[in-house]
Amino acid sequence: MSFADRNNPYSFNEFLAWRKSVDYYADDPFIQKVVRHFTGDLWQTVDAEARACSQKASYRWRDMSDWIARPEERPYMLHYDGHHNRIDRIVRPHDTEIMEKEIFSEAFFADKTPPWVKLIKMYLIYQNGEACIGCPITCTEGLVMLLEKYADTPETREILRHCKEGIGGDFAIGAQYLSEIQGGSDVPSNVLEAVNDHGMWKLYGTKFFCSATHADYAVVTAKPVGSEKVGLFVVPSWLPGNREKEIRNGYTIDRIKWKMGTSELTTAELTFNGAVAYPVGPLDKGVSNVVGIVLTYSRLTVGLSAAAYMTRAAREAEKYVSFRDAFGLKLNQFPLVAMQLYRISQAARRTTAGAFKLYRDFLKLEGGLKGSRGGDEPLPARKHRFNIRELIMLQKIAASWDCTDVIREAMSLFGGHGVMEDFSSLPRLYRDSAINELWEGPRNVLLTQIHRDLQQATVWYKPEEFVANILEGLDPMVIDEAVEEIKALVAHPHLFSMDDVTLDVCRRWDAFCHKFFHAYQDLALQEMAGNE
Repeated sequence: MSFADRNNPYSFNEFLAWRKSVDYYADDPFIQKVVRHFTGDLWQTVDAEARACSQKASYRWRDMSDWIARPEERPYMLHYDGHHNRIDRIVRPHDTEIMEKEIFSEAFFADKTPPWVKLIKMYLIYQNGEACIGCPITCTEGLVMLLEKYADTPETREILRHCKEGIGGDFAIGAQYLSEIQGGSDVPSNVLEAVNDHGMWKLYGTKFFCSATHADYAVVTAKPVGSEKVGLFVVPSWLPGNREKEIRNGYTIDRIKWKMGTSELTTAELTFNGAVAYPVGPLDKGVSNVVGIVLTYSRLTVGLSAAAYMTRAAREAEKYVSFRDAFGLKLNQFPLVAMQLYRISQAARRTTAGAFKLYRDFLKLEGGLKGSRGGDEPLPARKHRFNIRELIMLQKIAASWDCTDVIREAMSLFGGHGVMEDFSSLPRLYRDSAINELWEGPRNVLLTQIHRDLQQATVWYKPEEFVANILEGLDPMVIDEAVEEIKALVAHPHLFSMDDVTLDVCRRWDAFCHKFFHAYQDLALQEMAGNE
């Protein structure tokens, strides 16, 4: 029973003390099992690196991420200095700059850093949300992988060295500017102009969604004059000697976007007016290299960050419902609460296992998704490369969507406190997750692309074989059901007719792809359980 007491003694201190002391890696037996299972012979190295990184991500970087997320700390533009010189300075909190330098000093892309070490560090860091870190890391990775393949000039090789190994302890940050006002995902419709001015390429025109605008270098798509093909260029934000003078490389930052999430990260509109640019790869293969290299790593990161966000949300919800009382019981003693908690915890585990399984299979590809094609590659290898390409898109669709659902449900377990910005980080993670649903291709675009890919591959790779190969090891009834459904859906000519039959196919295709990737994630969990 409770009686009137004007000095209500209730406190959240027990829950807050736990939250303050939790170690993202050391206190999570599941992620330790994931690492041990999927990283193979490297697991001890990965485990040791994870424990060291977690000591920073779980405490110092967590607190800094929370602090810079306050509305009054949002970045803003200073277009001119006191003498009316155009400088386009992005003003960010000092804590952001300190944290960014510390995190990039982890040397994610250096030759000394194994891919699995990079991945586990990213997973732990992403539990703190975007924090002006998530997007810059993955954009830098895309730039590095692009230049690893195509850097062939002193300028591009120096940019690669700056991003990979750092110069004087300073590790460069990359960005990617693809979208234009007439179409975000429709990169072939780009009209930004690239002009060859006596052997030096310069860019003219506008880009409309430019994230990580504070970066040192950016991958930019543009069409050379007289060409309908999109080329790919790397653009320094400042030419040598001009950063200190705040003279940008032939472009202006017109404004910072006001986004619902990832607010610590500047996303801006830019105008290029003669920016010096260095071509990367064949100028008629820009779209292919963007999709095959740059967006591949971005989409992998969306899956990994979704796993990280969900893990934090489920962990904090689980602890809260074991702490909070209502109607004489702990919240976790109510069956409906227990059911919700199980659902979100299982989603987090499934997504994490699936992300690590997919990354393991991706690492085994010779040459990545841009390896040899067609007749010069054995058919089994060609099919495997196709599987990974489609799974990366499927993971981006399913994991980002699931993440928003999981965080929303986790917030509901906190009751009214769930939406209080100063009570927990979950509202911020929720907004960041909603952004990830759209970045690197919204759901409808990727669903269309997967359907088209499967139809184009039918001559050499039947959709039913694709499903059976990916789900091998699951219950045969699950596989048979998926095989029958995909045969019917891929048999439909295309997804562009506005008629009742096509609309029904679209509905079924959306549901099928989500369920299919869940089955792949379940296979990852099953694989782990079978090897314990």
